[in-house]
Amino acid sequence: MIYPIYMYGNPILKKKALLVKKDELDINKLSEDMFETMKLADGIGLAAPQIGKPFRVFVVDGTTLNDPNMSDFKKVFVNPKILNEDGKLWEFEEGCLSIPLIKEIIKRKPKLEIEYFDESWNHHKEVFDGMKARIIQHEYDHIEGILFTDYLTSFKKKLIKNKLLRISKGLIDVDYKIFPAKK
Repeated sequence: MIYPIYMYGNPILKKKALLVKKDELDINKLSEDMFETMKLADGIGLAAPQIGKPFRVFVVDGTTLNDPNMSDFKKVFVNPKILNEDGKLWEFEEGCLSIPLIKEIIKRKPKLEIEYFDESWNHHKEVFDGMKARIIQHEYDHIEGILFTDYLTSFKKKLIKNKLLRISKGLIDVDYKIFPAKK
């Protein structure tokens, strides 16, 4: 099932997501739907709040990138917890399916250790670095109620204020279904 992606300004995107209890959700179905929704939107990560589900679940798929280091990077994260982030902050331009047509340079640490369950409720504790870490950090922020625009200076936010307003009203042209925050 393809879900509409909730746009900037929708309150669910600013709320901390809820822990998932085992057997509370069909994680396999939800993650399949999330991968399908993300693929249609040309994304590499999608968090459950972005499709209106208030749960601590996100999916990532870097296999579509032309990068051999990402060839096996397709995962489901349920109830993830970042245990540690390490390294010197590095800048990289990020975008978001909930904030289309805007990209900004964001600083993040290049390495992280994370604990999570997969779609079969297997427990994992892993270390990721580089782009893998960045994608995870971006999606993890979503389940914490944080958007990449929250990292911008007030000056930068003023510069994109009108674009964000148009996004929140759904006054944008994208190739995927959206759920505007305002009518």
